[in-house]
Amino acid sequence: MSNSNYSSVNTDLGPGCLVRGLYFIFIGLWLGAVWIVVAWILNVTIIGLPIGLLMINSLPQVMTLQPARRQTTVEVRNGVPVIRTEPIRQENFFVRMIYFLLIGWWFSLIWMALAWALTGITLGLGLPIAFWMFDRVPALTTLKRM
Repeated sequence: MSNSNYSSVNTDLGPGCLVRGLYFIFIGLWLGAVWIVVAWILNVTIIGLPIGLLMINSLPQVMTLQPARRQTTVEVRNGVPVIRTEPIRQENFFVRMIYFLLIGWWFSLIWMALAWALTGITLGLGLPIAFWMFDRVPALTTLKRM
């Protein structure tokens, strides 16, 4: 029998687009603003930096109810499928740290301000793009793979 591997990145579907949109408009927009301010205050301090980065990495869940993504691997061993689900592998910690110190901290702040501006200027018509932008904040801040 041959061993074969199949690997894919999947995500729990979570709430639908309508629920996510209503949540974003009525809760996520103001909660996300408070979340971002607290995260950036924590990022300024060395002691609060890990918590601040954790908060920024969870911004998509807080603002838009974006479910966490996981890697699913299916292997066939002796004719029996073995399914493993695990978090997505991340870049090396030191690479992510250097990126954050040189680029991530200021670039993600500009990115979030643009997403907020897009939401306000377009009176909600830019929500799909704003969702996409807010979902990419962890990757822009710390190179977190989503």
